[in-house]
Amino acid sequence: MMTKQAPVTDSLVLIDVRAVGAMLGCSWRTVYRLADAGKLPRPVKVGRLTRWRKDLIQAFILNGCTMTGLKAAD
Repeated sequence: MMTKQAPVTDSLVLIDVRAVGAMLGCSWRTVYRLADAGKLPRPVKVGRLTRWRKDLIQAFILNGCTMTGLKAAD
């Protein structure tokens, strides 16, 4: 018997540092520097992995790459 799965929305999609860099047009090192400086939405830790919510990165880009009006990821 097959169970129905909920559709995956962008708010549930987590992306790695290289994908964030590709979206922003910068290197993965720059992504970490921006995150450390508090200039990116906070990443989510999954065990030892660091991931960012795709929807927050997209909103960050649409907002002109500023944190104004973005909610923090808890």
